[in-house]
Amino acid sequence: MNTLEHHSGLHQGAIYALLAAALFGASTPFAKSLLGQVAPVALAGMLYMGSGLGLLLFYLIRRGSKAERAGLTAKDWPWLGGAILAGGVAGPVLLMLGLTTTPASSASLLLNMEGVLTSLLAWFVFKENFDRRIFVGMLLIVAAGVLLSWDQATTHGMPTGALAIVGACLCWGIDNNLTRKVSASDAVQIACAKGLVAGTVNLSIAAALGQPLPGVSITLSAGLIGFCGYGLSLVMFVLALRHLGTARTGAYFSAAPFVGAVISLLMLGEQPQSAFWLAAALMGAGIWLHLTESHAHEHQHEVMDHSHAHTHDAHHQHAHDFDWDGAEPHVHAHHHAALTHAHKHYPDIHHQHKH
Repeated sequence: MNTLEHHSGLHQGAIYALLAAALFGASTPFAKSLLGQVAPVALAGMLYMGSGLGLLLFYLIRRGSKAERAGLTAKDWPWLGGAILAGGVAGPVLLMLGLTTTPASSASLLLNMEGVLTSLLAWFVFKENFDRRIFVGMLLIVAAGVLLSWDQATTHGMPTGALAIVGACLCWGIDNNLTRKVSASDAVQIACAKGLVAGTVNLSIAAALGQPLPGVSITLSAGLIGFCGYGLSLVMFVLALRHLGTARTGAYFSAAPFVGAVISLLMLGEQPQSAFWLAAALMGAGIWLHLTESHAHEHQHEVMDHSHAHTHDAHHQHAHDFDWDGAEPHVHAHHHAALTHAHKHYPDIHHQHKH
């Protein structure tokens, strides 16, 4: 395989993941600033509805372009439906409930647990490969999360807020692994569907609970936060999944809480305790171990049929049964023959082999 070509793909995946982290991390303190004016479930619905409507508008505008994209198929919808239920309905409600009793800076760092739980599910349920370096990095992140929860327990009693946030992270871990199954499809379509369905469900729950919607200005603010922190962030996350796999994308995404923590300290004037800084150091070390991982060995590609945007690189040496003008990247259903070679790789959409 062309080494430069593959390294470019890994680099692109890392950029997507870090952009997703920055967008989501920044949304946490801004969302918390609205909680005094909006009930938690209603706010969760507004955030996701803003995401869905914004991406729907973008999707409709984009349809005029000539770029090809792989749309969702019938076999994708069960995976996406499960992802929406876990990450789009249960996750945001638990997060909003947790934020009502948890300082935003600590909540932002606790959100690193999403990466941990995403990776554990990817490794032990979905059988994605990992090594000692990755495992140690996750242990450091777990230790940081426990430290934050313990600090909150001694200061505020039982850490119900922290537990709610960890519960949200578990829901998003399930969501991430299920979304991985459909990540070759159009990322905007995936994120738009999640936003519209999750927004509708959460707003319906809020209405049933008698939680009123706020005024126009707050509604628009929540919609904008949702579009950036949930919609665009998820688009970037899905694109990263294609290149890096679930666990590695989750590791890069662990940078999100640090963005949120910095904004919280600047915007909300919170004064973190010493445990906060120790937890930040542990999490920083864990993330560094993930970001500096290198994985290369001889591996075999199984026979595969799927559809996604691609160029005719070492993994895509197929013939076309239609007239092709030579333009790349292009989208169509294509067949992968068995292939054995060695190069640096992550468990992306073409590297799901056993070790």
